[in-house]
Amino acid sequence: MSLLEVKGLGKSFGGVRAVDGIDFHLAAGELLALIGPNGAGKSTTFNMVNGQLRCDSGSIRLHGQELVGLKPRQIWRMGVSRTFQIAETFASLTVVENVQMALLSADNKLFSMWRPAAAYRRDDAVRLLAQVGMESQADRPCSVLAYGDVKRVELAIAMANEPKLLLMDEPTAGMAPRERNELMGLTKRLVIDRGMAVLFTEHSMDVVFAYADRMIVLARGRLIAQGKPAEIRDHPKVQEVYFGSGKTFEKPGAAVKEAA
Repeated sequence: MSLLEVKGLGKSFGGVRAVDGIDFHLAAGELLALIGPNGAGKSTTFNMVNGQLRCDSGSIRLHGQELVGLKPRQIWRMGVSRTFQIAETFASLTVVENVQMALLSADNKLFSMWRPAAAYRRDDAVRLLAQVGMESQADRPCSVLAYGDVKRVELAIAMANEPKLLLMDEPTAGMAPRERNELMGLTKRLVIDRGMAVLFTEHSMDVVFAYADRMIVLARGRLIAQGKPAEIRDHPKVQEVYFGSGKTFEKPGAAVKEAA
């Protein structure tokens, strides 16, 4: 049984059909890349799964439970976490305090004053930081971190509710090639170790082909292809729509073209 099942998903804005009846699934332990040219419907699809947008039609089921109609916070409490294209952390707090805030929220105690927040589950927060290679920087302010390290902290924050499904919106945006590979390699290890699933959008095709187990490709709101990276690379419709006539994906190890 798939962890996530999306069927007949549709969304319109005025007279524009942004997402037009797409179907896909995602299994535990799998990284699924959602790609397509600008205006393909990627962000709309992503935001419907997250509950930020309500679909006009279709179904989104997590372990068989319907998500359509639920608020983002309800979906988060069911084990769906998210990272953002621009990292979301509290710059004025330390690294470990950022993770502690996420743990307080996960335990529904964010506004409880029954004990000092600075002491709340610190050991658990440090363990999460250790999983992303940030334990040694636990007491540094987030404001002084390099951008790649901020993205690692954001990943630790996303792990606070022990997610079954992690949604990553442009996870490597603004990162250097080495940082991109380190972050996605770390994500891959977490997927394997925790048995969770990842749905991610990404413009860097080198990242997509190196780390995705499968890919789904949208164009003008419709699903035009899905399959393993090798199948997508050689798919004529994907080559035509994504890159234009006569352009193709290159083989692994070559300098893969990146979408604008």
